[in-house]
Amino acid sequence: MKTAIKVAALAAVGALALALAGSAGAAQIFSTGYDTPNGDGQASGGTYNYWDLGYSGAGATTVDGAALTGGSGDLTDGVVASDFWFNVENGAGTGPYVGWYLPATADPLLTFHFAPSQLITSIGIHFDNSHQGSVVAPHQILVDGVSQAYTAPAAGTIGWSYLTGLNLTGNSHTVQFKQGSGWTFVSEITFDGGRGVPEPATWGLMILGFGAAGSMLRRRRLAA
Repeated sequence: MKTAIKVAALAAVGALALALAGSAGAAQIFSTGYDTPNGDGQASGGTYNYWDLGYSGAGATTVDGAALTGGSGDLTDGVVASDFWFNVENGAGTGPYVGWYLPATADPLLTFHFAPSQLITSIGIHFDNSHQGSVVAPHQILVDGVSQAYTAPAAGTIGWSYLTGLNLTGNSHTVQFKQGSGWTFVSEITFDGGRGVPEPATWGLMILGFGAAGSMLRRRRLAA
């Protein structure tokens, strides 16, 4: 009888710990916002304007290379370009791509912000690698300043590239595109992973849970 009670108590504590710590399974993680230099356009020699026009934070969304901060926009809106830039972009800047031109806004550095306790294990980036109008995928991608192995979409195509095997914790992370030449066009950036180490408050609740279970076992033992 005592053994059964002890097992039940430990099982309850285990369930509490799992509920508080959250699932460790991989799932899409959504940023709370990002900071970025605005895309470039006709003022920088582009055929159209490739701005982050839907950006919700501070900054001039119709000025090439302007600093955009404190919001979210085209890069995380869930809209993935279905065609090459020359078929979906326009002079109004309402197309799905954000594009940076090497001579104007070189090697753009983006900072993404996240809620606490997120563990990021992979990043997906949707590129136009059409090789039309000097639009090519970057030759290197840095995450938090560290170069990451990645495979660009085949030349003459659009598609996803994935940075895998990451172990990123903390509330913000940088993604930087190192350009070899021309334009870098991105339509969407996604993050995947799970919950990381529980916050101190969560640990406190877990410790309370273990303490309550221990008290229950002591009371059972004294009553026997």
